[in-house]
Amino acid sequence: MTFPFSLTSSCAAPRSPLPELPFGSRARLVPFEASAAAPNWRQEVKIPLMIRAQIEAIDYYLPETILTNEELEQLYSGWSPAVVREKTGIQGRHIAAKDETASDMAVKAAQKLFDRNACTPADIDFVMLCTQSPDYFLPTSACLIQNRLRIPKKCGAFDFNLGCSGFVYGLAIARALIENGLAGNILLLTADTYSKFIHPMDRSVRTVFGDAASATLIGGVETNGAGEALIGPFVFGTDGSGADLLMVPAGGLREPHSSQTAVEQTDEKGNTRSRDHLFMNGPAILTFSMSAVPALVEKLLSESGLDRENIDAFVFHQANKLMLEVLRKACNIPPGRFVVDLEDKGNTVGSTIPIALANAFRGGTIKPQARVMLVGFGAGLSWAGGLSVLPGGL
Repeated sequence: MTFPFSLTSSCAAPRSPLPELPFGSRARLVPFEASAAAPNWRQEVKIPLMIRAQIEAIDYYLPETILTNEELEQLYSGWSPAVVREKTGIQGRHIAAKDETASDMAVKAAQKLFDRNACTPADIDFVMLCTQSPDYFLPTSACLIQNRLRIPKKCGAFDFNLGCSGFVYGLAIARALIENGLAGNILLLTADTYSKFIHPMDRSVRTVFGDAASATLIGGVETNGAGEALIGPFVFGTDGSGADLLMVPAGGLREPHSSQTAVEQTDEKGNTRSRDHLFMNGPAILTFSMSAVPALVEKLLSESGLDRENIDAFVFHQANKLMLEVLRKACNIPPGRFVVDLEDKGNTVGSTIPIALANAFRGGTIKPQARVMLVGFGAGLSWAGGLSVLPGGL
C-alpha cells in the first residue's frame, strides 16, 4: 500500500519530492484536505536551529618596554644583533614592567576589545585565562579579572595552566561551552610574563621569549541544520615524560624556593641560571616538535576530510624562525600560506597564535571567511591543533 504524502515544509506545495532529513531533525505528519476516497498527508519538517561557536574578535596587549638585540649584544659577547636575528628571527621582545602581572596585561587586552565596541563587559558570560604565571596560587586570576572588568557576577571564570598549546585548547573548551548551551559569549584570554622567570645571563631563553596578552571574543552563530563547524575539529597530544625539557623546576609545592634552589650555575654554553629560573632544552624541544607537529597536521586534515589546498592559512605557535621553517617544510606547507609573525614580539607563549592571526587578518594576508589551521606545541609536553572559519572581520 502507498500513501500520497510528501516530505515538505509547512508552506511548500503538496506532493513535492522527498528530501533527506537532517540528522537529528524532527518531522511530524499533518493531515490536510482529507477525503473519503484517499487521505492526503503533508509532512511538516522542523529544521532545528543550531548554534555554532565562532571567533568574533581578537585584540592584544604588548608591554611598553622593548628589549632589543642591540641591548643583548652588550651582555653576550660574540652575539651581534644580526646573529641573534638570524638564529631566532627576532629583533625585539616586549618585557612586562616589574609590577605588571599577567592579569594586568590580560585586562588591558580585553579593554581594547571593549574600547572598539567588539562587545561590552555585560555581554560576557564566561572568562577563561590561559597562563603559566598567575598572580597567586589562589584565587584564580580569572576571578580577579572579572571584577576589574566589571563583568556580570553571573559569569563563569577559571584559569588553565598551559603554554604554547593553550590557545587551541581554549578554543576547544569555548566551543564545547557554547554549542552545549552553557555560555553565549566567552572571553578567552592568554597572558604570560616568562621574562620574570628568566635569568638575565641565560641567552638560550632571554633572546627568544617576550611578554604579551591576547583577548579573543568567541560567540554563537545561529545556523540552519547541521552545517559546517566554524571552530574545530581538534587534535590533541600530551607526553608528560618530557616535562623537564621546558620548565621552571623550583617555586611550586614539589620544590619550594630555598637557598639551595637559588644557587646559580653556568652550563657548558655559558648560560647562567638557578632552579628558580626557566630552563629550556632547545634541541630536544625541536626534536619533539618535528615528531609531533607533522603527524598532528596529517591527522587533523584526515579527520576534517580536507586537503592542504582547502586550508587558506596555517598559523603555528611562533616559537622561533628556525623551528617554524623546519616545521613548514616537514609539513609540506607553501610559504605563502604559512604565517610568520615574531620579529618585533618574540615567542609570547600562549599569545603567539592569536596575535599572529589578528595581524595577518588586519594586514590582508588572511581574508574574511578564511579557513585556518591553528597549531600549538610546547611545555608539558603538550600539542594541539584545530581548524577555524573566520568571520568577516576580527
